[in-house]
Amino acid sequence: MRSILLAVASCLCVTVAFAQDRSAQVPGTQPLSIDQPLDVFMIEGLDRFCLKEIEKAREVRESLWKRDYSSLEAYEKSIAPYREKFRTIIGAVDPRVPAKGLEFVSSTIDSALVATAADGSYEVYSVKWPVLDGVNAEGLFLKPKGPAVARLIALPDADWTPEMICGLAKHDTKYASMLAVAGCEVLVPTLINREDTFSGNADLNRFTNQTHREWVYRSAFEMGRHVIGYEVQKVLAAVDQFSFRNEQDGKTLPIAVVGVSEGGLLALYSAALDTRIKGAVVAGYFDQRDKVWQEPIYRNVWGLLREFGDADIASMIAPRFLWIEHSPQIPELAGPPELKPGRGGAAPGSIHRPVRKSVDAEVARANSHWNKLLLATRSPAVSTLLIGNEDSDKGPALDYDYYDNLFSHIGVTVKDYKGRVPDDFEKLLVSTDARKNFSPQDRQQRQVRELTEFTQKLLRKSFRVRNQYWASADRSSVEKWVATADVLRNKVHEELIGKLPEPTMPLNPRTRKVLEEKEYTGYEVVLDVYPDVVATGILLLPTDLKPGEKRPVVVCQHGLEGVPMDTISGPPADGYKYYKSFAVELCKRGFITYAPQNPYRGKDLFRTLQRKSNPLGRSLFSYIIPQHQVTLNWLATLPNVDRDRMAFYGLSYGGKTAMRVPPMLSPGRVSVGPKGQQGPNEAASSSPLNPQPSTLNLPSYCLSICSADYNEWVAKNASTNDPYSYVFTPEYEIFEWNMGHIANYAELSNLMTPRPFMVERGHDDGVGEDEWVAWEYAKVRRHYNKLGLGDKTEIEFFNGPHTINGQATYEFLHRHLNWPKR
Repeated sequence: MRSILLAVASCLCVTVAFAQDRSAQVPGTQPLSIDQPLDVFMIEGLDRFCLKEIEKAREVRESLWKRDYSSLEAYEKSIAPYREKFRTIIGAVDPRVPAKGLEFVSSTIDSALVATAADGSYEVYSVKWPVLDGVNAEGLFLKPKGPAVARLIALPDADWTPEMICGLAKHDTKYASMLAVAGCEVLVPTLINREDTFSGNADLNRFTNQTHREWVYRSAFEMGRHVIGYEVQKVLAAVDQFSFRNEQDGKTLPIAVVGVSEGGLLALYSAALDTRIKGAVVAGYFDQRDKVWQEPIYRNVWGLLREFGDADIASMIAPRFLWIEHSPQIPELAGPPELKPGRGGAAPGSIHRPVRKSVDAEVARANSHWNKLLLATRSPAVSTLLIGNEDSDKGPALDYDYYDNLFSHIGVTVKDYKGRVPDDFEKLLVSTDARKNFSPQDRQQRQVRELTEFTQKLLRKSFRVRNQYWASADRSSVEKWVATADVLRNKVHEELIGKLPEPTMPLNPRTRKVLEEKEYTGYEVVLDVYPDVVATGILLLPTDLKPGEKRPVVVCQHGLEGVPMDTISGPPADGYKYYKSFAVELCKRGFITYAPQNPYRGKDLFRTLQRKSNPLGRSLFSYIIPQHQVTLNWLATLPNVDRDRMAFYGLSYGGKTAMRVPPMLSPGRVSVGPKGQQGPNEAASSSPLNPQPSTLNLPSYCLSICSADYNEWVAKNASTNDPYSYVFTPEYEIFEWNMGHIANYAELSNLMTPRPFMVERGHDDGVGEDEWVAWEYAKVRRHYNKLGLGDKTEIEFFNGPHTINGQATYEFLHRHLNWPKR
């Protein structure tokens, strides 16, 4: 190539220099003058867009709620749908095992009785209680000697054991014991902690440095579950147990939750979901949540920030009591456990003490709901939201008498508990654990294993849920399939990928010539998508194009950490061994080719885009799909392009794109924006949150080829028992919310119907096994055959690794794009 010099400026950018006139461009476009590498330019713009969208979400969140403050009954009814949505997005959806009493944990060596207070005022027992099928909560039960005044669930931080807050291990705060001295029955569950000991599979000899919380999170997220949801279920199962005890005792003792840091999160979430909880104390967690993407990934909740800031979650506790403590002395976290030989792959994320000013602002937002209820109803049943004073910021979490406020607001009178708490009450606290054969590590392992196995059971049964999800699609004819599949296509786009409105900006195409060879000319292209968001790529035009001639286009997509030139460069370029310069090879065959830049480049730079997007109910492909739509819209305007013959062919992450972009860009869709342009340019009135209507038909991909990616994709993401699974790898962005219950690769492939679809698979490709690929593709073959379209789909297995093979796929393109071989 005589006109291009490709230099790697860093691991993140590629710069192009060329000898000919830099002002040369595609006719009808403006000169491209961006000096920054286009991949960097794109990702930086996407980052700005994401941060602005998080800010917009906070601004519009209140308008999405339809709270009715006219009465307590009306208020509860008005927030009920939001409560159920919140339950769904944290994955607390599985039926719990009915409560039949706590189970004592004992053996021939150790009694269930762990300790007794010095004055005999309360006892501590080792207990467990069933939660889900095969899942138990384990911890400690503190039982006062006399009649109990309340029943409380005390939630430690994830790195604190129950023993620590009960005085049985060295620790600064012993709030569970303090509550027991005051006459409360207290249940203290074990939380999944932040160590990495059990984050892996010993049978496979595969381990990671992911915290146990991240390890549980990864596979659960793929199945529409969450470590948060699982632990909320444990708290609610404890509420079930206390409600059962109330029934058995013929009492109505109030139930409340108290938690610090991770335990504070669980206390807040649990109280929001269950009105049996009469009060909640949240220490060291409550805050504005706009930077949740900087926190550990196990706090990543799909769609959280659209409707649920912490104040909005708190509003589902109103009119019950909520106490917020800033708590500066909470465990802080700089990142995951350190890398060790044989252990890696954890996502970045940190925990820092909330800033008091930020906490106060969010508390003020939350408090408005209590105030509105009180003003409208004048009901004594309206409790209050309180924030601890600055004295509470000076010592360990919950290290002062917050319980005066808690007790008074949940119906415990002063005389019920004050006489039980002497000034020197700390002398009464237990300090010695009587168990001789107890291991907190063994208990943690059981808790991690049970949740992991529960998710694996969901994985094994997920095909039945997907079958039910897709049952409404009518497969009796092609016409009926197309008509009924569109509803499902839209659901997949919205629920699995995250759907943005059609772009609303003019294309504003800018180009510059970067390649000039005997067979083709190449141009860098930049198109506008949304404010700050562009689509970029390289267009290759065969030099033998004739005026008025219409040719098919093949869009050639690079993989992870790639750039468009990877699909073009020949040997000795590093990318050649994977891509075999297939964009050039197809151009030499007479196709117009286009190599887009997709944003999965820059390691954590792009992975944090996913982190910023997930809380808005979006993913990387939420942006990639509009980028490709804009690209197709522009390609369709070129005089030599046949808009009805534009195909997609992608390798690796580009194959992943083949499974998510062409199926969503179905023929017959309409754009937003006035006729004759991509969309209105009234930036002030037009945004992804405020699209404009239109009726302009949009071009689409007429076929799709998935190379070096096709798989039993749900298992590849959720299985903890297979060496190919992403649960072991650094690709923490790869997991897609509830994909296991929405669509596997077969269902996504079927959305291409009646358009042609092909898979290219190397026997030696390490992304999976031939058997997995064949298993998943067999469903596609059956689907096409049943509709009489068997000639429109095929799979090629070849002897080779993770690479473009360019044999049967090229034949497939010639045949279905109706273009003669050369």
